[in-house]
Amino acid sequence: MKNLLKMLKEKPALYEASPVNMWDDPHISKQMLAAHLDEGFDSATRKMDFVRESAGWIASLLPPERYRRLLDLGCGPGIYAELFCHKGYEVTGVDISRRSIGFARESAGQKGLAIQYCRKDYTASGLGGCYDLITLIYCDFGVLARDTRMTLLARIYDSLAPEGALLFDVFKPVRYSGMEETRDWKVEENGFWHEKQYLLLHSFWRYDEDNTFLNQYVVGMEDGTAYYNIWEHTFTFEELERDLRKAGFGRIQFYGNVAGKKCEDADDTICVLAMK
Repeated sequence: MKNLLKMLKEKPALYEASPVNMWDDPHISKQMLAAHLDEGFDSATRKMDFVRESAGWIASLLPPERYRRLLDLGCGPGIYAELFCHKGYEVTGVDISRRSIGFARESAGQKGLAIQYCRKDYTASGLGGCYDLITLIYCDFGVLARDTRMTLLARIYDSLAPEGALLFDVFKPVRYSGMEETRDWKVEENGFWHEKQYLLLHSFWRYDEDNTFLNQYVVGMEDGTAYYNIWEHTFTFEELERDLRKAGFGRIQFYGNVAGKKCEDADDTICVLAMK
């Protein structure tokens, strides 16, 4: 209890990691997979109509005839990977979640799709292979600390073929404009975080000096307490261009989203296309 009170009293240090791996928790990973597969909500995956539009735009901008070997980082249960495969790409999908990769492999097998899936943490080791196009979709890049982001960009650059392309999206600071730091709690049963009854304490923290934000979820159960820090770094165009140039990328283009929308100030996302 003393550690819990101390944790709730103090603001977490910037990019403090969660002590528990949520991706392979039996209950949480099941809820996460369900969120991915819910076609009507922008949760773990965007709404399916937008995903189809997005995959179509990517295939028209970076056609598989030129960018055949595609690596989809953070592929989840393979929603984008399957669409890319249907477009004519040779697809490899990587994700940290055992449950999501298992679903993706089973789905591809049932549909006769020749997609290669690999379960690993793409931030912790080399990506392997040589790819013409690497994608990282739905703002996963922003959950990483700066050093990890820079290391990942270097690994992506090394894994791209000459004139290969990286396409990813991020959130802008405007996403959190006007949001105040808050703390609240509720009791849930068989909710997202645990199958039994638990106390959920949610805190939203701002780190404006770094354009970074934290949603912290503290889960109090009969047999103990766990907490999960969900970080979100938001980006300016200048920061993205600086870091991509540092990693070695040449031509850089920005869009308002991963369906090719023109950039506008009110957009809360940036889609980035960076060429090796």
